[in-house]
Amino acid sequence: MTSPEAPAPDAPPLREVLTWEIFPVAVRELAVQVVSSGFVPDVVVAVARGGLVPGGAMAYALGTKGVGTLNIEFYTDIGQTLDDPRVLPPLMDTSELPGAKVLVVDDVADSGRTLALVMDMLEKHGADARSAVLYTKPRTIIQPDFSWRDTDLWITFPWSAEPPVTGVRSIDA
Repeated sequence: MTSPEAPAPDAPPLREVLTWEIFPVAVRELAVQVVSSGFVPDVVVAVARGGLVPGGAMAYALGTKGVGTLNIEFYTDIGQTLDDPRVLPPLMDTSELPGAKVLVVDDVADSGRTLALVMDMLEKHGADARSAVLYTKPRTIIQPDFSWRDTDLWITFPWSAEPPVTGVRSIDA
């Protein structure tokens, strides 16, 4: 499935590593959970940034054409957060959400505070919302409706494993 990185053979793993090879398996298994539950979303809402890739993949796996994003800032670095999650622009058009079945997708329910914020927002807009994440941490304040794996480790996702590109230079250099 995923492969934890270990600093030494006798030391406990420090990270859960999701690879590009395992990612489609994870998404398909998560999609099977959603379909098996009988919930058929009209819209998939990806929580940016971590939920963008999983959200798009879930929309394809479920055959859902309606896709939106909510940009939430909470983590500022590994293990560092703002005091509270906050919604950043651009804002998603919520005018079509009353009565819609919405699947909120994120990469991880860590503290759960981001997911709780999004679910509360969608509920206030009249959506029938469920949540799906790749990973759930034991300390989350909200239990996702669907989750691929549980872990207490820091997770390395393939889309965020490398540091940002900060300068312009040739790949051949």
